[in-house]
Amino acid sequence: MKKLLSISAFVILVLLGLSSCHQPKKDQGNDALLAHIDSTVKPGTDFFQYANGKWFKQNPIPASEQSNGIWQLIQDTINAQIRKVCESSAAIKDAPKGSNKQKIGDFFFTGMDSVNLNKKGLADLKSDFDAIDVLKDIPGIIKEAAYIHMVANSPLFGFYVAQDDKKSSKIAVFLSQGGLSLPDRNYYFDKDARAVTVRQKFIIHLENVFSLMGYAADKAKASATNLMKLETSLAQVSRKREDLRDPWKNYNKMTFKQVSELTPNIDWKLFMDGVGLHTIDSVIVGQPEFLKALNGYLKTYSIDQWKDYLKYQLVRGVARYVDDKTYKEFFSFYSSTLRGVQEPKPRWKRVVEETDGSLGELIGQVYVDEYLPKGTKEKLVEIGNAIKTVFGERIKALDWMSPVTKDKALAKLNAVIMKVGYPDKWKDLSSMQIDRSSFVKNVMAANKWETAYEIAKYGKPVDRTEWDMEPQTYNAYYNPSNNEIVIPGCNILVPGYEGKLADDALLYSIIGATFGHEMTHGFDDQGCKYNAQGNLQNWWTTEDSAKFFAKTKMIVKQFNSYIAVDSLHINGELTQGENIADLGGIIFAYVAFQKTEQYKKNQMIAGLNPAQRFFLGYALAWMVNERPEATANQVKSNEHSPAKFRVNGPLSDMPEFYEAFGVKQGDKMWLPDSLRVRIW
Repeated sequence: MKKLLSISAFVILVLLGLSSCHQPKKDQGNDALLAHIDSTVKPGTDFFQYANGKWFKQNPIPASEQSNGIWQLIQDTINAQIRKVCESSAAIKDAPKGSNKQKIGDFFFTGMDSVNLNKKGLADLKSDFDAIDVLKDIPGIIKEAAYIHMVANSPLFGFYVAQDDKKSSKIAVFLSQGGLSLPDRNYYFDKDARAVTVRQKFIIHLENVFSLMGYAADKAKASATNLMKLETSLAQVSRKREDLRDPWKNYNKMTFKQVSELTPNIDWKLFMDGVGLHTIDSVIVGQPEFLKALNGYLKTYSIDQWKDYLKYQLVRGVARYVDDKTYKEFFSFYSSTLRGVQEPKPRWKRVVEETDGSLGELIGQVYVDEYLPKGTKEKLVEIGNAIKTVFGERIKALDWMSPVTKDKALAKLNAVIMKVGYPDKWKDLSSMQIDRSSFVKNVMAANKWETAYEIAKYGKPVDRTEWDMEPQTYNAYYNPSNNEIVIPGCNILVPGYEGKLADDALLYSIIGATFGHEMTHGFDDQGCKYNAQGNLQNWWTTEDSAKFFAKTKMIVKQFNSYIAVDSLHINGELTQGENIADLGGIIFAYVAFQKTEQYKKNQMIAGLNPAQRFFLGYALAWMVNERPEATANQVKSNEHSPAKFRVNGPLSDMPEFYEAFGVKQGDKMWLPDSLRVRIW
């Protein structure tokens, strides 16, 4: 297989002679950081563009992608490795039934068999459509919704089992608002041109999907119009995304009897039996007003309208796994209209990603053995411990936090569990049935297994050793209920430094900032409401809490001022948790880096001093060029700021960055001292 070229192979390395004494000097060596610099942009004007602009110019976004950059490069590397696993497994025709390679091979084989997929069309869903067609009442709608929750999608409302926010040692049942097909409630009401266009194209898309199901043209049109009205009603009673960020306001524990009395039209026992939960004493309702309104809508809209809704939700959940005509219809709306992607990815890449998504636990075992660099865990632990030490030192030195709150903050920090690299034990997927008969049925079987696996936790002790991410997943997370951070092994990869470890400036700016980001989530505007044991509890003094939230208001104001695309501003309230984590992450990483030999010796590499390499490395970590449609969608529906502002935002608050690149008053990124956010 052709190997992915490194970043440095994509660019023409140049020697830069820059005027400022704070900017990189000429150097004869090849260095990916230096090669990415766009010298037509001043660092203090737009550091994100300065650090990455040349790479962006030389590497336009592929037609099949919504963005291009470091994430794509690393994901392409991982996909190429997983492809080898899938293809070699599919080539084994007599693999033992139930073995990892049999399941991986059969799943991949059915996904690659485009001739059979296109011949079948939606035939593999016929029995599911028939089951919906015979529904005659609301209990039937609820029972079918339970089935779709198990195998494909989440119609009507959100449902899951997880640790109780106030008692992390117990698994609870959660119900929340949901059931929408557009990314966020805003799309149903916003009046800007993008939102209006999305609504118009969504109705056309719905008509097309109902036609694919066999509806006559007039019925398809009527069904599309009615479904849009139904979902707009659900959106009307849905809380805004920023209002979902407060764990206290979205925690409403009710007895099973109470939630049944709140929603008499919803037979919750029927639903719970359908998903495999048979003895429930209580549920945690995120937004009671939504369920109450849904209860009424079940009668406001006809049974036929709800049947159309369920059919669409089913197909939407599995559209990627059926024939090309159906896939392209959903791609046209959800990828092209919403995210600006011009054409689908090659089939092999789609099927590799879908195989990894469904059987990631099996693939992860092979990935760790064959592709993860030796010593990955040890290096990640080293950097993680360094960041944790710095965070503790910063807490002790805070001038705005009282000693009593500091003690509790340090106790929480010390209790943080760091899971790095890969799990010590893997999930048992032996009961999952995969064969070579149907791609969509394989996906539905995998979904059903995963849902049942989660539901089976109810009533059992919490397993705090479990991972919710595979080692080949280029991402990370913080779980407040476990007070843990999880950093999968592939985060050790740095494009441009294949075959060797990058220098500490890059490792600390990329991986160190990731550790710091996730740790800071334990102390952001949401995480700060959970104690060391992962329970929702106010452990702050009143005075300290007021001081903390005064500081978080500053970061909200800072990001509200940024225009992401067109005239669309970032929502500082929605993104504040991630912005707080970004700021904490980069600060902790820089202080930890200052303790390394590279920094202490002021070692120059490629004409860059340690501080310059560190900040350029941080910009490399967010080297993502995104289509404007995708950026607009992110701003409207995601709690993360676009990549550019995840660089320029926190760096604008750091005097060390100003010093490294000579940023002065008058530069666009310069902020007066009174406006620089300082939290941790």
